[in-house]
Amino acid sequence: MTLFDLTNRVSVVSGAAQGMGRATALAVAEAGSDVLVVDRNLEGVKATAEEIRALGRKATFANTDVADPQAIRELFQQVDAEFGRIDFLGNIAGEGHLAKPEDLEIDDLHRVLQTLVVGRFAMCQEAGRRMLTQGRGSIMNIGSLASTTALGRGHVAYSMAMGAVVQMTRELSTEWSHRGVRVNCVTPAQVINPSLAARLQADPTLEGRFLKGIPAGRLGHPNDIKGLAVMLASDASAWITGAIIPMDGGNMAMNAGGTPGHEQHAVQKFAAEKTL
Repeated sequence: MTLFDLTNRVSVVSGAAQGMGRATALAVAEAGSDVLVVDRNLEGVKATAEEIRALGRKATFANTDVADPQAIRELFQQVDAEFGRIDFLGNIAGEGHLAKPEDLEIDDLHRVLQTLVVGRFAMCQEAGRRMLTQGRGSIMNIGSLASTTALGRGHVAYSMAMGAVVQMTRELSTEWSHRGVRVNCVTPAQVINPSLAARLQADPTLEGRFLKGIPAGRLGHPNDIKGLAVMLASDASAWITGAIIPMDGGNMAMNAGGTPGHEQHAVQKFAAEKTL
């Protein structure tokens, strides 16, 4: 229907080689948008671009490191040259680093903050400048439940960064919404991706602990983002801005999902005792 129609619009989606980035890129393409897809995984992002072209949309790709503001400036010069506008930014790429707070190396903290805070802001800034000139546009940042609740399990660097992403979203929305640019943030719970799949395989107890905090009874799938992405990219969300939108199977409503240190210690102690 027209409310969700993205025909003749241009989207830029980072992290598009796999997971929620790929799902977002395909979703907006299915709704009519042309797309520039971005990822350090060159083969993966090429494959996503091919899938979009198969839908009859224009698609190009960029092998950009979204932790590098200069590379991001060059990325948006490519947007200007190939599309001449941007209507939607799916700001998704970036990864954290797991370490106990007492063991976290400051260099690793800097790296996480550079990618998830500085890089995300640079993407918003470059997209926002163009959208402000146009007088319209929509940005969807991907945060995390860790933006507002503590997960434990060594997530301190990631949580600090994601807290900044949420506040960045609120500030940009407050500054830009009256000029036609909407900025929102989606905060997923655990969504299956290669990194999470490896962690679940390494710790057979982990999925069960996650599911204790998810009333819907399952972990997230990348395609769970598709409807939200199209809504936020389209006129269906014309009066939605500055929103922090959980995509979590009810986790936030239940106020659960983190692992306090004493519980984690008890689980590890129990597992050790069983091997004796």
